[in-house]
Amino acid sequence: MPESNNTLKIANLSRRTFIKSSFWGAGSLLLGTSIVRGGSHFLYDEPISPGINRIKAFNIDFNWGEGGAHGFARPGLWADANPKKHVKWFEDMGANVIHSFGVSCNGYAWYRNGVVPPQPGLKHNFLPETVNLAHKKRMKVFAYFCVGANNKWEEDHPDLTYKMDGQQIPFTNKYIDYLCASIEDVVKRTGVDGIMLDWFYNPGGGKDPLPPLRWMPCEEVMYKELMGTTFPGKEKITPEIELEFRRRAIDRVWRRIRDVVKGNRPDCLIWLTCYELNSKEIVGSEMLNEVDWLMNEAGDMDTTRAVKEIINPGIELITCLANWNRQNPTELIPYAVKEGIGLYGFTKPALGSMMPPVKYYLSKPVENFEGDARNIAALIRSYHDLPFSYTEK
Repeated sequence: MPESNNTLKIANLSRRTFIKSSFWGAGSLLLGTSIVRGGSHFLYDEPISPGINRIKAFNIDFNWGEGGAHGFARPGLWADANPKKHVKWFEDMGANVIHSFGVSCNGYAWYRNGVVPPQPGLKHNFLPETVNLAHKKRMKVFAYFCVGANNKWEEDHPDLTYKMDGQQIPFTNKYIDYLCASIEDVVKRTGVDGIMLDWFYNPGGGKDPLPPLRWMPCEEVMYKELMGTTFPGKEKITPEIELEFRRRAIDRVWRRIRDVVKGNRPDCLIWLTCYELNSKEIVGSEMLNEVDWLMNEAGDMDTTRAVKEIINPGIELITCLANWNRQNPTELIPYAVKEGIGLYGFTKPALGSMMPPVKYYLSKPVENFEGDARNIAALIRSYHDLPFSYTEK
């Protein structure tokens, strides 16, 4: 998830027609009921569909921090994170979905004895313990995976990465095997309700115009696998050919992930977040119409409205509040609640591996906070069905 600002345009959302049938279907799930703390109720908590309360999610984001390559957290940062304290904070917030971590962008896992080494110095078996505690509170837990970036993979396989910020990994079969093995491991052993996929773009992908690929030797091998013919040389690669290659590469990864998740646990949900939902790489893809949950990380209402009209109606749509996307929570939240769209926010830890206590965000009206604190203050009130002006002594 990006920390810098982006501008999302929706002019090309209909470049390709979305597939209208879902391979797996979203199925039904039960989310925890809201906790009303008193005060005036200006929001409501109607089900999105039968048996499904609205999604109230948040992420204390372990991806970003000091000392790691590409701005990612150095291995072991926040390794002392306490599952009990984290789950209690989310419970106080009123969330019913915890975005936790399988493997964060630094390439290390948040659980022990898996196929991916754990964060150095990991004090608790964080992900399984979080799941166990959250389920007792009727909260769902998702395990995060960054598809397009992984510092450890870059260090271990310098010939298979671009070594740059942002999406850095060509989707070779070797990388897909590694990614899917780590996803399967989490699905089988941790009890998570679902996985969250981020940065699902080829190197340099996402926002348009797409930069040209480098055509490393590994990508030339991919070309033959995906296009069915020998790589013709860089001089013969047109933008149209390159786009088709990018799209096929994403399709291949998606099918492998989908099959490993649903093949092991059909009830395990797949949540995709996109900071550029209208990217040429993914518009019209199987992935966008086969995920269970889909999030517009840019958060803007125009894109969310447009996507809602064309995706499979069984997909749960979510919007996002974060400092980077500069959305106004007092406008976005009422819109999302009215339209039955889930809510989500994220920020890196502010106090050790934690955030300030929820009572801090209720100590003054939403308008008196700034940045991520303002978003959190607004989400807390929304999750408890309280007005933005509500304060608690």
